[in-house]
Amino acid sequence: MKKLLLRVPEVALMFWIVKTLSTTVGETGADYLATHLGLGLSFTSLVMDGLLLVSLFIQLGLKRYVPTSYWTVVILMSVVGTLITDLLVDNFRVSLVTLTVIFTATMMAGFAVWYKKEKTLSIHSITTDKRERYYWLIILLAFALGTGAGDLISEGLDLGYGNALLIFASAIAVIAFAYFVLKMNAVLSFWLAFILTRPLGASLGDFLIAKVPDGGLGLGMIPVNIIFLSIIIILVGYMEIKQSKKVAELFI
Repeated sequence: MKKLLLRVPEVALMFWIVKTLSTTVGETGADYLATHLGLGLSFTSLVMDGLLLVSLFIQLGLKRYVPTSYWTVVILMSVVGTLITDLLVDNFRVSLVTLTVIFTATMMAGFAVWYKKEKTLSIHSITTDKRERYYWLIILLAFALGTGAGDLISEGLDLGYGNALLIFASAIAVIAFAYFVLKMNAVLSFWLAFILTRPLGASLGDFLIAKVPDGGLGLGMIPVNIIFLSIIIILVGYMEIKQSKKVAELFI
């Protein structure tokens, strides 16, 4: 019954693919709603916050990992994390450097409290309401931090979207090497990679969407969102079928 009670997915290649795609959709989706549809940051944030709270309430009530619910929360958190950063930068004039420092410090404090209370930060131990709440709090902070760090590298330091994408991809490659070859701690490796996939996905989205003169490929926001969302739906559907079979086997 232990696996049934685990509330988050197993960390495998498909997890990282969907996670990265969801961060791209979160970044571009937030920009599309707030800017291109003219809803504004404040109204878009209010609506998306409400949707996130509802989806999170449903997720916490399931008491186990359900792919559709889990990834819905992840995508909404990606959108909300982007909006939080955009609100602080655009409406409150907080610099990207200050934002990155604040979110880093806040997330580290969150990790410290989580570890002090539960004595573990492993996702394989997330089998209770309390641990799952800590988990989602860290994820939201990671999305907000990743958005700020991505914008800082690509726009604040004027390195461009392509260079930012290369920097974050290289950083993740280094972590993968440290984990698989140098045997770096699994928990540390996971959270470092998880945090970095946010700016990686955001930089990927910006690179694909931005016009060629601005350092992008100019594919357009709508086509990119449709393609990435379609891939996410297909992969999550596959994971849903696979997870359902696992749950069924526990009751045979």
